[in-house]
Amino acid sequence: MHRRTTGMLLITISAFLYGIRYLAAAIYGANTQAWNADHFNEMLNFIGNGPIILSTIALILGITYLLVAELEGTSMRKQIEQIKSNWNEFDFYETGGSSGKSKGSK
Repeated sequence: MHRRTTGMLLITISAFLYGIRYLAAAIYGANTQAWNADHFNEMLNFIGNGPIILSTIALILGITYLLVAELEGTSMRKQIEQIKSNWNEFDFYETGGSSGKSKGSK
């Protein structure tokens, strides 16, 4: 799996875990008669901090994977340019020192 794909997958998991905490609190408190902010905060406390901690870890790992992929991509661009340069030099020597263009072109 590529690092960019892994990074985006971890960021998606992070968003899912962040939202699942609120969804779980809403489901847990769905059977109650009175809804207010204090009651919902009690439900969030009942769910705990596990999803938030896992979400933060997944977010940090996802961003790290994306940064590493970008930094690695810049070195790959240099390598690709080197390959192109080497290929052009090879073509130059194979054609006997000519540019490889036809003599009729301007």
